[in-house]
Amino acid sequence: MASEQCEGSEGKYVWPELLGAKGTVAKATIKRENSTVKVEIVVEGTIVPADLRCVADRVRVWVDTDGFVTRVPIIG
Repeated sequence: MASEQCEGSEGKYVWPELLGAKGTVAKATIKRENSTVKVEIVVEGTIVPADLRCVADRVRVWVDTDGFVTRVPIIG
């Protein structure tokens, strides 16, 4: 996980307070606090493309099978 903001991203870029929250609530919160990003809810274990660069307009919200956030959401 990146520890600092992606170059080119604007506004809030990390949401540690959403760890353990419901994924749908996390997605809505992130969109409200930073409308410049696309938010994806991803279930743990799902294979996603490995980006070799920071994606400054995307936040992946990782959730467990019950829909609760398992990783701190961050732009990247």
